[in-house]
Amino acid sequence: MYQLRSRTMSASSTTRARRRGRPAAASREDVLAAALSAYRHGERIDVQAVAADLGLGRTTIYRWFGSREGLVGEVVVRAAEPLFDEARANARGRGGVALLDTFDRINRGLAEAPALRSFLENERDALRILTSSGGPVQPRMVAKIQGYIEEETSRGFRPPVDPATLAYAIVRLAEAFLFSDDAVAAVRGDVDRLREIEAALLGVPLPTR
Repeated sequence: MYQLRSRTMSASSTTRARRRGRPAAASREDVLAAALSAYRHGERIDVQAVAADLGLGRTTIYRWFGSREGLVGEVVVRAAEPLFDEARANARGRGGVALLDTFDRINRGLAEAPALRSFLENERDALRILTSSGGPVQPRMVAKIQGYIEEETSRGFRPPVDPATLAYAIVRLAEAFLFSDDAVAAVRGDVDRLREIEAALLGVPLPTR
């Protein structure tokens, strides 16, 4: 009887040790890191390849992100957030002037981002992923811009319309200039003209560069 208990305890201890020694399963953040690496290298995000590399099933990734589009959208947002934060931190002035400088820095950064350019060229549904109001990207960008406007509003800036509407207009305008195939050829990528229109929307005089 004693030997049987000893064997049972030994087997149980061995099982626990094996469990402790197993490598941890890949996490949601691991999936994002792998997909973000592909995006930054100008590669198409392949859910099956990411899943295989991390030892996950595609169903797990879809459970975390809803769809491939959800994963891709999260990657685009993650890649853009540092640019937005840096633009805001380095913006000069106060009120509308600070907002205009923030938006101008963001627009120029997006226009020059190689990964974003590759994404627009290689991803069939890139425009829809980036610009759909029900998609994974645009609502997050609008919320971020609205937050910047509300920060300056709390310091005395009086926007011409409510912050939510102004933020939406700013984002949609930038989309038209930076991404849209429907934009007039002479306008697409013209960040200087975009800056002029944003200054008018913000109700501030256009500062000289």
